[in-house]
Amino acid sequence: MASATDTANPDPAGPDSAGRPFRKRTAGRRRFPGLPGSRLGRLILILNLLGLMILVSGALVLNELRRGLVNARIDSLTTQGELIASILNQAATVGEPTPQMDAALATELLQTLSNPRAQRARLFDSEGRLVADSEWMADEVERRVLPPARARDDQPMDFRLLPPARAPTRDQIQQALQGEVSTALQGRAWAGMRQGDRGRRVVSVSIPIRHVRAVLGVVTLEASDVDAIIARERAALVPFILIAVAVTLASSLLISRLVAQPVLRMARAADRVRQARARAISLPDLARRDDEVGDLTRSLEAMTQALSERMDAIEAFAADVAHEIRNPLTSLRSAVETLDLVTDPAARERLLNVLKNDVQRLDRLVTDISNASRLDAELSRDQPRAVDLRRLIADIAGIYQATAKPGDVTVEFAPHKGSETVTVMGREGPLGQIVRNLIDNARSFSPKGGMVTVGLVRVRGEAIVTVADRGPGVPPENLETIFERFYTSRPKGAAFGGNSGLGLSIARQIAAAHGGTLRAENQLGADNRVIGAIFTLILPVAGA
Repeated sequence: MASATDTANPDPAGPDSAGRPFRKRTAGRRRFPGLPGSRLGRLILILNLLGLMILVSGALVLNELRRGLVNARIDSLTTQGELIASILNQAATVGEPTPQMDAALATELLQTLSNPRAQRARLFDSEGRLVADSEWMADEVERRVLPPARARDDQPMDFRLLPPARAPTRDQIQQALQGEVSTALQGRAWAGMRQGDRGRRVVSVSIPIRHVRAVLGVVTLEASDVDAIIARERAALVPFILIAVAVTLASSLLISRLVAQPVLRMARAADRVRQARARAISLPDLARRDDEVGDLTRSLEAMTQALSERMDAIEAFAADVAHEIRNPLTSLRSAVETLDLVTDPAARERLLNVLKNDVQRLDRLVTDISNASRLDAELSRDQPRAVDLRRLIADIAGIYQATAKPGDVTVEFAPHKGSETVTVMGREGPLGQIVRNLIDNARSFSPKGGMVTVGLVRVRGEAIVTVADRGPGVPPENLETIFERFYTSRPKGAAFGGNSGLGLSIARQIAAAHGGTLRAENQLGADNRVIGAIFTLILPVAGA
């Protein structure tokens, strides 16, 4: 009862439910070429990944920078340590045949060669004892910021209540340094990071002082600017983090504005339709959007508009049914009221015939109305299948031929040559109902003993079924009216109540549901005189 609506590809010339023309979407246009998915999905993916990529790329760059700086510091300290160890070996080695290191001379040389402001240098003898330290020789005073002064009446802080420090203890720091020196005394240079005396991480190298094969001592150089390097790296990472957070917030707000808020508006509009019992939903500003939200809005508007049209069709159908049933009921009531007052047997017989005809008409109306009301459900329930149209029509025509009585209108099936196999996609039951309704209509307008001819031909991917009779034809002004519900124009002599006016309407509705058309024409003779009517059903052939 309602026409099918294509909401996926609306006609660009046709208006939507609010009277605006639809904008046809271009299937091949993609805002971000090369990425799969929908436009809105690609936008969400790119925006969410952008902030993460910025943060990750910044972290990777700074990690590489940190690693490179530490390695460069180790290389620099190793070069300096090897140079100092070589000089001490050449200038501060005394004694033959057992070489020893002159501690005083080595201390003077270490003071000359080291740079206390850049790194800390230590000298250990062959027993691992500390001989010299650049901090002893540097003329510097260590400065520390004092804590703020407290009032006299303030209670002294109980240090016993403080939590234990997480930094390594002095003994642990000394053990790490001794392990490093022990490794160097075995003749192997050591380079890496460890904790310094003040709890700071330092880059340290220990180079053995070798004289031939003997190890006379160890030179240890350490740089304590690692924490400063890391602090600068963290400060450099802050802008990347801020940018990533800003991009993430902006993308989240954009997604919320583009997706979450429109969906919420559509939900509220649907609630208003439900609560106010409205017929359609309308969101003009969202329907103009050229993305998936716009498609969803237009689909919802088209869906509610189709439902509204179906409700109007149901209301009109109910009104037509009430009008058509009221006529035979009025006739029945009048006949029943008059029957008791009539004493003439002939008159009573005529009234009884009227009652019988009205009952038959009501029965025919109820049957056709039931078929029409179930039609939409049947068409939506069954799945289309390949139907051999030639076999279907031959079976229907065979039933009419087998049940025909003397004097009845005969039905002849005359398919065109070359139409041995004509297959269409559809539902066999409704398609057979079209053919039966057309044949019944043609028989009702055919003279007694006449013939109804059913034809079938395939032309350029279309199956054409014709049903022709030899009746009075159809008035030209009624060639379309006859397909309206409850329209009937009975020929003289036709049985009263034999037509409900729903057969042709149901046939056209089924044809439209299968993508076909149904029309009526008049057959003209040699002298342009109407010699009958012909109904033409056109259906698309499967696979064409």
